[in-house]
Amino acid sequence: MKRTFILFACNLLIGFQLFAQYGYTEPVKNAEDSDYKLTKVVHLDATPVQSQGYTGTCWSFSALSFFESELIRKGNKNPDLLSEMYVARKAYEAKAEKFIRMDGKINFAEGGAFHDIPYVIRHYGIVPLEIYSGLNYGSESHNHSELFNVLNGAVRGVLETTSSARFKGLTPAWQNAVNGILDAYLGADPKEFEFKGKKYTPRSYADEIGLNMDEYLSLTSFTNHPLNQECQLAIQDNWAWGSSYNVSLDDLMAACEHALKNGYTVAWGADVSEKGFSFSNGLAINPEDPETIEVSGKDNKNFSDAGATKVSNAFKTPVKEVDVTAEIRQEGYDNKTTTDDHGMHIVGLYKDQKGTKYFLVKNSWGTSNYPKGYLYVSESYFKWKTINIYFHKDGLSKEMKKDLNIK
Repeated sequence: MKRTFILFACNLLIGFQLFAQYGYTEPVKNAEDSDYKLTKVVHLDATPVQSQGYTGTCWSFSALSFFESELIRKGNKNPDLLSEMYVARKAYEAKAEKFIRMDGKINFAEGGAFHDIPYVIRHYGIVPLEIYSGLNYGSESHNHSELFNVLNGAVRGVLETTSSARFKGLTPAWQNAVNGILDAYLGADPKEFEFKGKKYTPRSYADEIGLNMDEYLSLTSFTNHPLNQECQLAIQDNWAWGSSYNVSLDDLMAACEHALKNGYTVAWGADVSEKGFSFSNGLAINPEDPETIEVSGKDNKNFSDAGATKVSNAFKTPVKEVDVTAEIRQEGYDNKTTTDDHGMHIVGLYKDQKGTKYFLVKNSWGTSNYPKGYLYVSESYFKWKTINIYFHKDGLSKEMKKDLNIK
């Protein structure tokens, strides 16, 4: 009897261990009325879903969500939420300076890229969200419509003076003017602050949370660049001229899977303008027949909400999807139907009842949809519309580190 109980207890313990390790759970679905049965392969920790409001700052929300998950991975089970608007503010400053230096021959906009966060942290530091909400204009939600129009007018006005016949050189006052606009809308630049009983600067706070910006990298996959070498993505929002390693399409997919299975979440930049991307349906798919998806309305210019209404049985029941090749992917990039629209955060891997793989993606459009701020992105959609992924270098396999000459 005692021996039987011990064996039972051991088997029960093994069962719990398998449950924890391999994620044996009941299937979930993408929408309340969906027939999708999505079984967890891996699901990693993330901080609560935020809303970027009506702004083009998805890159800041998704990248900081990613870095908050990095803090969790490193042992801080309850990390401070980091200020997306502090990063956006410092990026606006840097973009304005580069725009003037480049005589306007570079993008000045709300958009950015994942490596803007390392740029800001290296140059300025970071602050907690509690210290800098960036809501200094009488609103409880983010909206940069007026802010950017005022800022854009000021920066372009400065540029226009350089072509004047009476131009004798810019004064140093223009940067103070830009900072004054940012102060008015986002709040004064926090040079020093007190948080949880301790005084910090943005630099000392960044040092305390302990993230090394040199440990992170970007991967992409396009045939107009040599394989396994660094390249610069020719996209408007790459104003800081950050680099990515160019890998094969299969390696891009494998790298994302390997990172997740080894405990590393992944920031994801992608085109979300396709019919098969539906936040309200909690799904991004690439059906062989996209005409089965009916679209009404349109996405907003910042891709900052659920956008157009999309209706199809393909969102209710799994359908056959396009077998995406490097050629198909490249065609979209070359003919400009694949564009750099939106940044998100991949935190899990699932499979449906037919064995199709899906990445679980945390978005920054609030929690109004069924997966409460998340969506499931199919392997086909990921291969087709990914611009780049960003994660810790130790999330790479040993073989890929060797191929890319990364230590």
